[in-house]
Parts: sequence; C-alpha cells; structure tokens
Amino acid sequence: METDPTRALEWMIGLPDVRFLGVEDGPRGEALVHVETKASVGGCPTCGVVARVKDRAMVELVDLPMFGRPARLVWHKRRWVCPDAGCQKGSWTEEDPRIAPRRQVLTARAAKWATLQVGRYARSVNEVAGELGCDWHTVNDTVVAYGETLLDADADRIGEVNALGLDEVLMVRVGTYHRQHFTTQLVDVHRGQLLDVVPGRSSVEPMAWLAERGPAFRARIEFGTLDLSGPYRKVFEVMTPKATLVADPFHVCRLANTKLDEGRRRVQNETLGHRGRKADPLYRCRRLLTRAKERLDDKGREKLTGLLRAGDPRGDVATMWEAKEAVRELYAHADPALALDWVTQLGNDLQDADYPPEARSLGRTLIRWRKEIAAWHAARVSNECASQCASL
Repeated sequence: METDPTRALEWMIGLPDVRFLGVEDGPRGEALVHVETKASVGGCPTCGVVARVKDRAMVELVDLPMFGRPARLVWHKRRWVCPDAGCQKGSWTEEDPRIAPRRQVLTARAAKWATLQVGRYARSVNEVAGELGCDWHTVNDTVVAYGETLLDADADRIGEVNALGLDEVLMVRVGTYHRQHFTTQLVDVHRGQLLDVVPGRSSVEPMAWLAERGPAFRARIEFGTLDLSGPYRKVFEVMTPKATLVADPFHVCRLANTKLDEGRRRVQNETLGHRGRKADPLYRCRRLLTRAKERLDDKGREKLTGLLRAGDPRGDVATMWEAKEAVRELYAHADPALALDWVTQLGNDLQDADYPPEARSLGRTLIRWRKEIAAWHAARVSNECASQCASL
C-alpha cells in the first residue's frame, strides 16, 4: 500500500508525469494546486545542444472543482534556453497538451468536461462557469474550440439527407440598442437532427454550406422546407433545383396571426387615437383573437363577439379573424389538389378592394407562395423540429 503522502496527492491530481509541489488557498477561496512536470533535460530542438533551465513561469489554469470548491492548477513551467550563442532558437517554454493546450485557460480535462456538460447534457455556459468559478467567456471560448474540433472529426455526423429545412433563429441582442443577430439553422427534418448553424439569414451562408457538401449530397435532397423567406427560396432554387419546396405550416399560420394583430392595432389607433389600454375592447380581446376557433367555448365566443362589436365599428378585425381561421382550415384535410385550389381562391378573395389592407397583404403573400403552401399536403415535412432543436 502507498504510504508516501506526496505520491498519494500526485495520484489524486491524476495528471501524467506531474509532480505535486504544494497547495494553498487562493484569494477568492479557490484551491491553488502547484505542480511541475517531471521533464528531464533535453536537447535544443534546433541544434541539439543540451539545454538548460533559464527560469520558471507560473501559469494558473482553471481545473475541475476539488472537494466542492473551485480549483486552480498552478503549473510551474520551465523556460529552457540553448547555451549555444549562435543558435537562432534562443529560449522556449515547455508545453504538454495532456495538461493544457496552448493558449487555453482551462486544463485539458476541465475543457473536455465543460464541453461534455454544454454539448451533451445541455447545461448553460453560465452554469458551468459558475461551477468552475471562472468567467463565462473562459468556458465559452473553450467549448467552441473543443466543440469545433469534435464536429470536424465526426465525418459521419450529417449522413444522407433527403428533406432539408432552413429556419432563422434570433441568437442574441448586442449593444446599447440591442441590435439583433440572426442565424440560420440547417435541419434534417425527417430525423429531427440539427445539422449545422450558419451566421445571418441571407442566402449566402446556406448556399456556401450546401456547396461544401458536394453535388451528391445536394442531389439526394427531395424536399426543402422553409418559412416564407425569399433568400431561403433562392438557396433551394439555385443549389437544389429539383427539390420540392414546402412552406412550413407554422409560419403560414403565424403570418395570418401577425396580419390580424396589425389590423387590430391599426383599428385601435384609428378609433381611440392611442395604443391599447387594459379597458379598451380590442386590447381585451387580443388573446381571444389568436385562439383557435374550435377552442373557444360559448362564453369565449360570446365575449369575443361583444368586444368586437364595441371596438371594431367597420368589421376590419372580424374580417381578419375569419381570414386567419380560413388559413388554419387549409390544414384540416390532406388533399394536395384541393389545397392548391383553396389557397389560390383564398388569396384572390382576400385581395378584394373592400377588405382591410392587412387582408390584401395576406392575400398577395398566399398567392406568391401558393405552390409551396400546398406542397405540404403531399410532402408532410415541417420545420417544427428545427424549433425544437433550437431550444436544446
């Protein structure tokens, strides 16, 4: 049985070829574990002359927690120097990727653990940083570096895709004015697998991603699902011209709800001269308007009818509510031919001059996307899984 306490501590540290030097309390209560490598004198990598130790630099690395509190590994790095005055190498510092990679603040084992926690177990970077007792950026930079390496090494991660979805996601708001930064998610909608995330919501990055996959990958794509986005339609038309484009039902229904809300707010300002207040009829019925018609009980229908009668004198909001329900009814059957006739007729009807401007705008969009909207009834593929992947 091992009785040497120093050897026991080296075993507890668990790093290869590391000698334990001591431990102390840090200024914030963290444990500072001092170590050095068991490196022997070697030759200069340039000329081969036996090197000597010039000095030592203490490098503090974030390590895994020790006994319930944050820990730091203080690595006493040797700085070697070549004694040959004519050698161009000069001096260099020892490196050991088993302890920590170059330019990383976390030890190798802490970096792998943090990447596993964020990538596999979906823990937030902030939570992992709190457990390690370090800054958010420290953990995030490490997870990105290790995660990109893992993705590049996983050549079979993407596999064969015959239904590709493109969906925009608001990732972050930056700066004083909270400027929005969007990304585009590329999803295998049949398997519900997030394939990749590219910056922006234009056609440039998704087209570059598809170009990188190669012609064989693009030729296998039979369906392309998307929201009502012109740049995303361009991606499929240029890169996968034989694919059937499918407008995602969620985004179609959301568009109808958006136009309904725009009409409600316009009528609110025209009739009362101000934004909605809690006592205003149209403000009180805003949630009832977005609820599905079949989910309204007798009390709810009676309340909605009364509020519209009080706050919608020309019936514009009621018209938009009926238009929204007509769009929803489009997905109540499974006949592709009927769906195309339905959306075409509905789009034309909504452009009647007597209808409110929001209805006419909705009608124009339905006509412009009628083939993609009706294609869902034949393909039955949706970007709904993309939203689920985004929340992971």
